[in-house]
Amino acid sequence: MSSPETQLPERPRISVVIPHLNQPAMLDRCLASLASGVRAPDEVVVADNGSQEMPEAICARYPFVRLIRETTPGPGPARNAGIVQTSGEVLAFIDADCVADPDWLAAAEAEMAKPGATVLGGDVRILYVDPTRLTMLEAYESIYAYRMDRYIARKNFTGTGNLVMARAVFDDVGPFAGLSVAEDTDWGQRATAKGYRIRFVAGMRVYHPARERFSELRTKWDRHTAHFFDGVRGNFRRTVLWALKCGAMAVSPLAELPQIATSDRVSGIRNRLLAFAGLIRIRLYRARIMAWLLFGGDPDRLSGRWNRPTAAAATKPD
Repeated sequence: MSSPETQLPERPRISVVIPHLNQPAMLDRCLASLASGVRAPDEVVVADNGSQEMPEAICARYPFVRLIRETTPGPGPARNAGIVQTSGEVLAFIDADCVADPDWLAAAEAEMAKPGATVLGGDVRILYVDPTRLTMLEAYESIYAYRMDRYIARKNFTGTGNLVMARAVFDDVGPFAGLSVAEDTDWGQRATAKGYRIRFVAGMRVYHPARERFSELRTKWDRHTAHFFDGVRGNFRRTVLWALKCGAMAVSPLAELPQIATSDRVSGIRNRLLAFAGLIRIRLYRARIMAWLLFGGDPDRLSGRWNRPTAAAATKPD
């Protein structure tokens, strides 16, 4: 196991890094939530990744924010560029479209003070437009999206939209990857392979808006499915397993009924029915994409580029 020096001072400096691309209003909301937190960040670096207009006016409203530009496409390279500009002993990552809970950094600081704490993953909940009347996607994503507790326990990674670590760990594990892989999965699994344990911290909460359109959810699964398929091509055994998973995906919503009925992440019959409807729709779409890849579809057409939405949309399969 790697063991760089991770002893932190009693009150470490916390540097927050935020990748940004064409989300000025959401970035403003994110920065406002950080400014009003119980534990304010010592510094924030916003790494713009090719926006049509740099969010200079927004960042100027917050004296603790520094704005930089990173031209290499992808949130991973943007975060890497932001880290270079920071000086904190603790690095915290949040996405521009997220809202930090008032206790986000306070919970992170308290956990990092405990023995053996080196990498933390927090809870991500859906930010509702109208909490009294959820949309189908809000209900679905409340149960199935951003389950960092499960990602940590089952897959050894956590999302980079709510990630905290000692700087020494980042220096040891190395930078986030670019668009060729899912950078949060890649980094977390590299850290785990080096012997670091990722802790889930329920009180370290941020809120992420649900997708407004089903096409946005399709784009997400296009990208992830393409990444998953990379290790399948040319391997007979894995191809057979992929075919079996494709069939299972189409009928899997029925097996999820108990979870939907008992989840504490939504309430009410209406919201549970909406979540089930959303689940059926996205699982059938995923089964279709898996079959498309199985019969010769090009995964590169699915992966796209995170900050080139027009180009990505133009390469969607029919």
